[in-house]
Amino acid sequence: MINDIKLTNLTKSSGCAAKIGPATLESVLKNLPKFNDNNLIVGFDKKDDACVYKIGDENVLIQTVDFFPPMVDDPYIFGQIAATNALSDIYAMGGDPAIAMNLLCFPSCLDKSIMSEILSGGYNKVQEAGAIVVGGHTIADPIPKYGLCVSGFANKNKILTNSNSKTGDVIVLTKPIGLGVLNTASKAELLNSSESKEITDVMTMLNKYAKECLNGLRVNACTDITGFGLIGHAYEMADGSNKTIEISSEDIPILPKALEYAKIGVIPEGMYNNLEYLKDKFKCLENISDEMRDVLLDPQTSGGLLLSMPEEDAKKYLSRMEYYTNWTKIIGQVYEKSQYDIVIK
Repeated sequence: MINDIKLTNLTKSSGCAAKIGPATLESVLKNLPKFNDNNLIVGFDKKDDACVYKIGDENVLIQTVDFFPPMVDDPYIFGQIAATNALSDIYAMGGDPAIAMNLLCFPSCLDKSIMSEILSGGYNKVQEAGAIVVGGHTIADPIPKYGLCVSGFANKNKILTNSNSKTGDVIVLTKPIGLGVLNTASKAELLNSSESKEITDVMTMLNKYAKECLNGLRVNACTDITGFGLIGHAYEMADGSNKTIEISSEDIPILPKALEYAKIGVIPEGMYNNLEYLKDKFKCLENISDEMRDVLLDPQTSGGLLLSMPEEDAKKYLSRMEYYTNWTKIIGQVYEKSQYDIVIK
């Protein structure tokens, strides 16, 4: 039966693990021409989450796009996760999403009711974000893919970037990691229903609430954790800020069984791409196991925010976030630049 087709069986890679590897991407982007515009406040020169364009004396437009193949078989949940992931980039830049447009690739072998469910899931999260869907683009494709192009707005003085960490800041992570490993385990039917629900709950939680809890607090840098893993996105923050970030493995929130599956090799291909690109940019101390290193490089789908902020503000932030989740933790600290961008202890 057409409706019995599993979405995850139609794709080799899933979620943000399907991203082109960072080394390949960097080698291509560095050869492209650079655009100059006095109104462009943030471009892609420092690998930020979205572009920021000045549209008035006080306001800026934030724009991003993100889409990927399914990591779950339920089309409605897939739509929710993809939309949550795309909306996250606006929150990571300190803005509020306003307008979203669908990007959908859909196979002819699937019933149109599945298309409707994917889009409905996306609409659900866009509505929760307080934004609206205003159209989009679809093409026929043997591999299903869904996401959004999102536009948001912010005051120019409230923009967050990933390249302004200050020495002495602490590093805060708002969601647990291990999603890539566990999505790979789920595809292999190794997870039970409660374990599957836990990871989908994480992936469908909007970073809207993590961003709103920052109101009135000092934040020096922010990004979200997606396809390049915790180490990859922390590296972008450290490199852009010309600092070294030291991360305490004991303090990192990690989903149950992620380390267990990583230890036996249940790892997405994207982890190996991340390791190859980042191998000279981070250092693990001797007590760090291979499986811990792999989970720290694990591509995340719809991961949390990574924040660099003064410790006093971080403690207030953790207290506020307890209303939404108990996963938010202080996981590291910012130091003056040393030999490595990232040190894992």
